[in-house]
Amino acid sequence: MDETILVEKAKDGDKAALAQLVQTYSGKIYNLALRILRNKEDAEDILQETFLTVVEKLHTFDGRSGFFTWIYRIATNASLMKLRKKKLVFKDIANEDDYNDSIESRVFVDWTQDPSINVYDEEIKKKIDEAVNKLSDIYRSVFVLRDIEGLSIKETSAILNISEENVKIRLRRARQFLRDILSEYFEERVVN
Repeated sequence: MDETILVEKAKDGDKAALAQLVQTYSGKIYNLALRILRNKEDAEDILQETFLTVVEKLHTFDGRSGFFTWIYRIATNASLMKLRKKKLVFKDIANEDDYNDSIESRVFVDWTQDPSINVYDEEIKKKIDEAVNKLSDIYRSVFVLRDIEGLSIKETSAILNISEENVKIRLRRARQFLRDILSEYFEERVVN
């Protein structure tokens, strides 16, 4: 059934239509929250919180954006609020001289130098997770939505309620930060 029809039926109180929407988006919402929060229990809380909000606020959904964008915005905002409530301290790289927009002084390591590097290597996965966890929430949310979830700049902009230019800037800074951290790791690995 068409999503627009499902949403309208759910707004009219059709529980089967609402159940279909929940079934369609549960996995995506859980994975989004897990990638932002890095904690299964927190992701489950966000999944539940998101759908409680959907049930409570569905009557306010006016269709100006897609349902997908609307529900992702709810889940993203809930995830970011949970991060803030935990009062996790993240290093904000926005104002640091080492992470400005200039790339002239950067040293890039060719990660293909070492044929033993395997994407499925647990050590590498751990380093990538650690690096992503070091991102502040404003950069992590853009990175997760764009590079992990594969959303477009326009969709990310709508979900986070920021300009498309801001999405590009935050994503560039997040990638640059991650590249720097991971380049150090791979440089050490190639030397050893």
